[in-house]
Amino acid sequence: MKTLNSVNSIKPSILGATIAAIFSLPVYAEEKKTSKDQEIEEITVVGKSVSYANNASSEEMFKQQSAMTSAMAMIDNLPGVLINEGDTFGSDDWSTTVSIRGFQLSLDEQQVGITIDGIANGNSNYGGGAKANRYIDTENLMAVEVSQGTADVASRSNEALGGTLNFTTIDPGTEQAVIASLSLGNFDAQKYYMRIETGEVFDDTFGWVSYSNSNNSDWITGTAENQRDHFAAKFVKGMDSNVEITAYLSYDEAHEDNYQRVSLDSFKQNPESDGLTADWTGVPYIDQVYRQGWSTLRENLFGYIEVDTMIGEVEVKANAYFHKNEGRGDWLPPYIVDVTNDGNNGHSELVSGNIVHGGDSLGRIYFVDTDGKSLSPIDGCKSSIGFPYGGAGPEYDPNCYESGARAVGSYRTSHYAKDRLGLNADLTWEKQFGNNTNVVRAGIWYEDYERSEYRDWHKIIDSKSSYDFDHTPYWIQYDRTYPVETTMLYLEDSLEMETVTVRAGLKKYLVDLDSKDKYSGTAKAVNSDSDLLLSAGAVWYTPVDGLEVFAGYSENFAAIKDQVLEADASALDNVEPETAENMDFGVRFDNQDFNASITLYSIDFQNRLTFISPGSETGNDYLVGTNGSYINTGGIESSGVEASLTYYPSQDFSVYMSYTSNNSEYTDGTVGIESGNTVFGSVEDMAVFSIDWQSQVYSAGLSTKWLGERWLDSANTQRIDAYAVSDLYVGVDLESFDSALKGASIRFTVNNLFDKSYIGSVAGDWGGWIGAPRTAALNFQTRF
Repeated sequence: MKTLNSVNSIKPSILGATIAAIFSLPVYAEEKKTSKDQEIEEITVVGKSVSYANNASSEEMFKQQSAMTSAMAMIDNLPGVLINEGDTFGSDDWSTTVSIRGFQLSLDEQQVGITIDGIANGNSNYGGGAKANRYIDTENLMAVEVSQGTADVASRSNEALGGTLNFTTIDPGTEQAVIASLSLGNFDAQKYYMRIETGEVFDDTFGWVSYSNSNNSDWITGTAENQRDHFAAKFVKGMDSNVEITAYLSYDEAHEDNYQRVSLDSFKQNPESDGLTADWTGVPYIDQVYRQGWSTLRENLFGYIEVDTMIGEVEVKANAYFHKNEGRGDWLPPYIVDVTNDGNNGHSELVSGNIVHGGDSLGRIYFVDTDGKSLSPIDGCKSSIGFPYGGAGPEYDPNCYESGARAVGSYRTSHYAKDRLGLNADLTWEKQFGNNTNVVRAGIWYEDYERSEYRDWHKIIDSKSSYDFDHTPYWIQYDRTYPVETTMLYLEDSLEMETVTVRAGLKKYLVDLDSKDKYSGTAKAVNSDSDLLLSAGAVWYTPVDGLEVFAGYSENFAAIKDQVLEADASALDNVEPETAENMDFGVRFDNQDFNASITLYSIDFQNRLTFISPGSETGNDYLVGTNGSYINTGGIESSGVEASLTYYPSQDFSVYMSYTSNNSEYTDGTVGIESGNTVFGSVEDMAVFSIDWQSQVYSAGLSTKWLGERWLDSANTQRIDAYAVSDLYVGVDLESFDSALKGASIRFTVNNLFDKSYIGSVAGDWGGWIGAPRTAALNFQTRF
């Protein structure tokens, strides 16, 4: 009913859903390491031996989530990391947030980098960006590497102030196989998945092809129409040779109906509602919060080809990639915008086929007579509408008009598109000097992309009966393009000695971004080059076996985003890129029974760009000609500690604990915010405890995450309560009961086991999204 032509251009054929429906569940990390040696040979939380804090998702963390869960959720239990999504399945990009060390990835801020197999994701913002779940199906996910703070000098991201999340895809197996799964859950959730492992298709070439289809509703009104189709393929040639070639392709199409933020008072009044409604009332002011009219539609086509080889003593890894993004976001303004002066005639905006390009609003049309002429409310009438946003004036109330008045409303769509082409190259030269090894790394990342955005307004055909709209708009408010060119260069030298490894590196970004307005002809340009960025660190291997001490320093950079150019009111001459100086100091220990780490960190974050959102607890400004505006609002200083411990009391049991203490404060010079206030939404105290058991037949685990109080606003006047959420899983390997069931298993997962009510994601300096309630899912999986 809501499909427009802009979101149906790249559709692959849908195969295998009927066959996949017979089977089920994901193949987790134990199955995801069947081919060549991986960079993470053993997936453990303690991370790699480098001079900065880093962690990776563990096998147990995968088991704590169902196959329908978003790839983003797999790292929520790592130290320092907070992932919040509108529901358990992560089926709403609008409400998804990430917080690491006071840095946010949300509607407001883009300060955490995301890469896919080391390749930049093209920003994570709502308007044209894409998070990891758009590129990778959870059942094709090998692991997620989290580099907090200082991160790797070679990391490719324009927004990695607070580190980088690198989501890695599984490699092909060497044998032919079919993996199929069916997942069923609360809130009408279901997912069909199938992956075909090709075995050796050509000489030393192995691959896999997968398809999944998933659906679920929302947990509040049960009326959302969330749908997702995901196709992916990966092939590797020369896994055991000197030249390895890898190719990956993914296509993802999603339709999501959103959740709405709530104020703290609204949450306390009714923690089971976000204020969006299930039923169409015929009153546009009320129907502006009809859930199926709050929609996100996205298509993402992404692929790369990579070569890894040795040229003499130098390892060369290079890839070329592309990304095509299309989509739109929908809202239901409770009026028609008057964009043509029709005099005493009926409004031309109500007649299909009359399109106005650009221009400004002349006013708003709420009710009309049978001739299409605007009506005014009866003098002195007081509106009886009390919902939503505190109620409406008489111009919105049908009871304030004479009999025969017809309500009118709009279906507003913001259309997003992005085309990216990029190249990466990394050179590694390793040279032995006696007992010491010197490693020189150098690389380049180049990306050229153009993002386009336009917004159009459609007349709802009959506001009294439904939200069906005229697919020919009456007004195209704006049409803009944003060409961006990025070049990143880095150089690092490290010396590996018997007891210590030291490294030092430099990094430089060259970023040029422009905007072009199709209607006004105006153009804007911003140079967002970085200074020369220093990265340095050391790892000391102590005399105690398995114990090492590390320290790291880096200057991180986030280029000015093209969204900044959307805001006509922004003073571009005064907008500067965000920067952060990160320092890590920590200890790691790893042996057969324990692995543990503790990190102390300090961060000086400057030139923070703040997004001024058009939404608030009093309603949405639908006419604002941008997704908001950006200004530099000063700085933030963060410091804290992150600790994790995994203990294996036996081969069957593991116990995991993590703790985070973080203090993020606004500094002097922050516009409109008192120095010393805590950053709203930032983690202050957080802890995780989980226990997992695995036998030859059965597996089970229970995990609890506790999050302390946070501030909802930058003025630090509204405090969000602490909460704890527990997840449970139980699995059975069916092969042990009957040899005919080889490769088959069942897994039962319950997220938020004790059905706690809480505010999770926070954005906009005024509100947050309600956390998902208890959600159960049953997964069946087979391999043959």
